[in-house]
Amino acid sequence: MEFLSKYQTALQERLVDTVLVKEPKQLYEPIQYIVSLGGKRLRPILTLMTCDFFEVDFHKAMNAALAVELFHNFSLIHDDIMDRAPMRRGEETVHEKWDLNTGILSGDAMLILAYQLFESYEPTMFQELAKLFSKTALEVCEGQQYDVDFETRDDVSLSEYIHMIDCKTAVLLGAAMKMGAIVAEASESCSNHLYDFGRNLGIAFQLQDDYLDVFGNSESFGKQIGGDIISNKKTFMYLTAIEKSSASEAETLQHLFSISPKDPSDKIETVTRILVASGAAEATQNEIERYTQKAFKCLDRVAISSEKKDSLRLFGDWLMQRTV
Repeated sequence: MEFLSKYQTALQERLVDTVLVKEPKQLYEPIQYIVSLGGKRLRPILTLMTCDFFEVDFHKAMNAALAVELFHNFSLIHDDIMDRAPMRRGEETVHEKWDLNTGILSGDAMLILAYQLFESYEPTMFQELAKLFSKTALEVCEGQQYDVDFETRDDVSLSEYIHMIDCKTAVLLGAAMKMGAIVAEASESCSNHLYDFGRNLGIAFQLQDDYLDVFGNSESFGKQIGGDIISNKKTFMYLTAIEKSSASEAETLQHLFSISPKDPSDKIETVTRILVASGAAEATQNEIERYTQKAFKCLDRVAISSEKKDSLRLFGDWLMQRTV
């Protein structure tokens, strides 16, 4: 989106300077590598945009935005290790390109670098940002653990799944926006409503990500299509299909999500067919729209101009129509 370009450009320039390779290279090269793969940079852009929308120079929020981006990439390195994922953004994952130990240690270093970035803010603001960051980081870890636990459970509910993606993905989007508001010294009410906006948008975003994992294009999506099916992740679509399918198809799904064949192509094809036939794919798209609209309602209580609220709604619409 054109109005985001100024944030993207400024962020990229600072990011390059933040992840310089130094000794030991084996520690810092993977950090530069994962960051150089690009990605949407949605979270740090939201931090900068939020600050800007409160009439404060968005560069003041740059270090907070960079911290959000480094933390996000730290979590991706470790998630890829846990998921045994071979690709990230169309390229080899860090643990594939180097090794497991390098992935773990470089990820840890990214987390520390993220915390260091808050040190540029005056004490009161530093405390508020660091407190939010720590709370969010712990929630992301909780979400990841729920995600891992669900792979071996047969009784995961839809509400449990939504709670998991809220922790694993949505809280970071909410925190990214709230950090921008904190740096801009917005009111507590505005900061909290923007947090809720980002959080609801984050749930919609993850549901869209789950949908694209099955129905996206590998080349544009940048990840292996069917990855969630291969790793037996019980997504919103899977859980909905279990509820909506016939007894025999539900049994087939449950069986397929208990095995890990060497060639997963037949498994992916069968699961995809059931997701469509059961109406689970359509139900997921409806849920994406529902959480997007919940996010938009949170904007009504934020003290920014109608024009800026429209920009955020446009951003939300664009986010949910993406193919990457």
